[in-house]
Amino acid sequence: MLLELVELTPLQIMFSVSIIFMAYTVKGLSGFGSGLIAIPLLAFMFPLSFIVPVLGLLSYSGTVMQSIQLRKQVVWADLWPIIPFSFLGIAIAVWLLVNIDANYLTTALGLFVLLYSVYSLCSVSIHAGSRIWALPAGLGGGAVGALFGTGGPFYVLYLKMRQLDKRHFRATIAMIFLLDGGARISGYAMHGLYTPQVLILVLMLFPVLIAGMVVGHHLHIKIDQQRFNQVISVLLLLSGVMLIIKSMTSY
Repeated sequence: MLLELVELTPLQIMFSVSIIFMAYTVKGLSGFGSGLIAIPLLAFMFPLSFIVPVLGLLSYSGTVMQSIQLRKQVVWADLWPIIPFSFLGIAIAVWLLVNIDANYLTTALGLFVLLYSVYSLCSVSIHAGSRIWALPAGLGGGAVGALFGTGGPFYVLYLKMRQLDKRHFRATIAMIFLLDGGARISGYAMHGLYTPQVLILVLMLFPVLIAGMVVGHHLHIKIDQQRFNQVISVLLLLSGVMLIIKSMTSY
């Protein structure tokens, strides 16, 4: 009955469940990465205008839990400068999501994921920087996050430049996503992207999100973070290439 309402096949549901579990295990482990993992893989089956709002709502529910849990460790002085620019980027990106051809968006997503994965695999040192970097980081994170559900890298770079330790980094980025995610959801809702099919799929995937977050939280201390990040980067590299090929064959 639910499959008929959401208009998805059993294979699509199984694929979605697997990807969401993996994506939120990553989020529970590192504090970010759910959209960066899930959106490129789910884009093989779904249009971005469908799956990005799904991930927006799912990510927000996971972010609420994480940000409440870690709120006492947030570095507010580094958080507030980035939020206004993030909101501006979101407003621009939601308009693009609704008005730009889906194949162009898929190509852009593939290029972004490909470039990010190459950057992740390279050992690039990040130097300390002032809070003025909140401007490009906020615009980039808000715009790419609302358009592709993958704005985390921009926020990660900014917080790394601010040289936060592991504990404060995880808490602060979770709080950024809480504020950023609320603005994104409002934008999607205003443009009518939350259809009944989207909401039903969110409800079906929410228990999977919980399971992934719990697993990721327990792995946070036990896993080799560097090796794990390398595996994820290779996965992103492959998905980025495949997305570009997929979009080019659809023109």
